[in-house]
Amino acid sequence: MAEIQTIRRNLVLKQYEIKETPEGKQFTFSIRFVMKNGELVFIPRAVAAGLPFNGKDNRMRGVLPVDAQNETTGHVTPVHIDGIIEWNNKKVRM
Repeated sequence: MAEIQTIRRNLVLKQYEIKETPEGKQFTFSIRFVMKNGELVFIPRAVAAGLPFNGKDNRMRGVLPVDAQNETTGHVTPVHIDGIIEWNNKKVRM
């Protein structure tokens, strides 16, 4: 049985801040999180996006779903950093 990989939340937030690769392409990631109403959400491919309010003060980050060609497939979803459960198929721990 394979060991479950984990990643610390502070490293997740550092990776989130990477907006593009050295080649100039958008940095994509997968994320699983719990919304405020308790709904579990999984986005298999997403990019970092801005929010219409100061997200860092509110401990929120914006996530935008994209397809394989990095074309938008949805709308910006606010994610509370305490609700992030999984990042790039790794369990998030404090």
